[in-house]
Amino acid sequence: MTGEARILRAAERSAAPWSNGGGVTREVAAHPPGAGWDSFAWRVSLADVGRDGPYSPLPGVRRILTVVEGGGLELTVDGTRHLLADRYRPFAFPGGAATDCRLLVGPVVNLNVMLRDGRATATVETVRGTRTLPPLRPADPDGDVPDALVVVALQGAALLATAGGPPVRLGRFDAALLSGPGTAAAELRTDGTAAVIALSAGR
Repeated sequence: MTGEARILRAAERSAAPWSNGGGVTREVAAHPPGAGWDSFAWRVSLADVGRDGPYSPLPGVRRILTVVEGGGLELTVDGTRHLLADRYRPFAFPGGAATDCRLLVGPVVNLNVMLRDGRATATVETVRGTRTLPPLRPADPDGDVPDALVVVALQGAALLATAGGPPVRLGRFDAALLSGPGTAAAELRTDGTAAVIALSAGR
């Protein structure tokens, strides 16, 4: 794959506490790089959730939440309960909805993808074994959000092989950000579970 591949090590992330004190979040990647809460088009993060409580409202943002560690949780979104008892099952919901979280069996770690309405879309897939990742399309000259892939090792180790370089090992919660147009595929191999987040401009 041509373009850029950045390795994002879990040990290099800083933790930011939630405003309600219920946990901390660690940003994996965002576009534009370094964007704040009011300016990101998309954002990928991992959150440690230590207690029950409400989520901060994020109007104009769509969220995709995946439990990746712990005993699961129950989300109540605008009065409707959703049981997220199994790991590695993405759940999408509007960030502006009134949302409350109840832990089922102690603390959890969630993979969070946030997408600004009209600017970015995404799919979240959990992968076991070997998977060929598609090449990225050329950038849209009329858009400000290029296609990108974020790969996160969730359980076990993963190897990511791209054209022109040796395979890179990803440990627990390490990630790779692939961006820029590609002419060849990349290969992901994992002995556990990894997440592949495909990001593109919103329509």
